[in-house]
Amino acid sequence: MLYVHGVPTASWDWIPFLERTGGVAPDLPGFGRSAKPGDFDYSIAGYDRFLESFCDTVGLERFSLVVHDWGGVGLALAQRRPERIERLVLFSCVPFTGGYRWHRIARVWRRRPLGELFMGFATKAGFRYLSRESNAAPGPLPDAFVDRVWEHFDHGTQRAILRLYRSAPEGILAAAGEHLGDIKCPTLIVWPTKDPYIGAEFGQKYADALGGETTLELIEGGHWTWLDRPELIERTAQFLRAGG
Repeated sequence: MLYVHGVPTASWDWIPFLERTGGVAPDLPGFGRSAKPGDFDYSIAGYDRFLESFCDTVGLERFSLVVHDWGGVGLALAQRRPERIERLVLFSCVPFTGGYRWHRIARVWRRRPLGELFMGFATKAGFRYLSRESNAAPGPLPDAFVDRVWEHFDHGTQRAILRLYRSAPEGILAAAGEHLGDIKCPTLIVWPTKDPYIGAEFGQKYADALGGETTLELIEGGHWTWLDRPELIERTAQFLRAGG
């Protein structure tokens, strides 16, 4: 099982899931404890190539894929190599379905020099304040969560975030999902109804675009849905175990 995290977290996001299912959760380049080179291609295509190389290196021939937020870059690999994917779980992830407009923080990150100024003046207290809207439960996000994000929120991660968001205008996002119908494995989509970054309608759009048996569950929760609804961790584990 391969778990792919989003922005601005890292593999630790998936620890409660890994404890139940096993599997692998890398820190993507630019995040967590992975290298943050200046010459890496921080884009959907760049992470697609990285994930394929990673899977080949650790011997993941066939695997179940779980993605959240920008972890949706794993869908690029799934579209190119659908025969490698046993089962798929989508928590609210960046829409590769067309019709999406970036949320307000992303719009700042995508603009020069506003993105650089935003990152330059970022503080842990400021991140905690902004996180108040992230989940349905009264914010901010838990202190342990904020601490782990901030531990690795250095210049390398900030650069990776800016480049990633700037690499993906709306047309690129829509084109990135042109072959979602080629993914025909059983899929569970767990989509929150109170995500301030990605609307609930995109859960349905993914369900319509994917080519296999798909279950869409709309959950009252925020962006990191399992923080509001920890029972979703076991729900995910059950779905993955059903695939053997």
